[in-house]
Amino acid sequence: MQLINSDKLSQASVDKESFPFFHVENVFFDNVNKDLIINDFPDIIDGGSFHASSVPSGDAINQLIQELECEEFKKILETKFNLNLDKAKVATTLRGYSRKKDGKIHTDSKTKILTVLLYLNESWSGENGNLRLLKGNSSLEDYIKEIPCTFGSLVAFKVTDKCWHGFKPYEGKRLSVQLNYIYPEALRSHNLRHKLSSGLKAIFKKN
Repeated sequence: MQLINSDKLSQASVDKESFPFFHVENVFFDNVNKDLIINDFPDIIDGGSFHASSVPSGDAINQLIQELECEEFKKILETKFNLNLDKAKVATTLRGYSRKKDGKIHTDSKTKILTVLLYLNESWSGENGNLRLLKGNSSLEDYIKEIPCTFGSLVAFKVTDKCWHGFKPYEGKRLSVQLNYIYPEALRSHNLRHKLSSGLKAIFKKN
């Protein structure tokens, strides 16, 4: 059974006022088993991003990553952002825990072309931890849109020198999958950095 509803992606409108992005409230089909996906997410207990191949995941998470990395998903992104990604490389990382120091205002590395974030939290209360897409780098309150961390919430944006984003400090479990399309010459260093981080820490427990 397919997890991601491509029609929802295709129908989403792109906001181009500050930097190009789109948001889908719940990208999954309505009959997707939320509990199965959440339970299959690796039990990451430390902060930071970890390469998907470095942490053991269940079948549902592996399928989800395959769908995010597939050709159909790429073609939708190309259409949305008017890009040719044929030569770009794809990298997927997982986050399972947010530290108080996380969420500072930043733009993504210039080695990245596109960033896709998919949140997988069963529920979310309050605004702390919700991603904010910002008009500038001076304040988290000067935001274009607040992206909830709720299950299925997906945001994709083009990496520019103005793609400012961040979130109010939050400490605790915060599940997300991050997909990046990266310039080919930068893929090796990107993967090495995340795999090395995974290897140096005992960050997960077997279910």
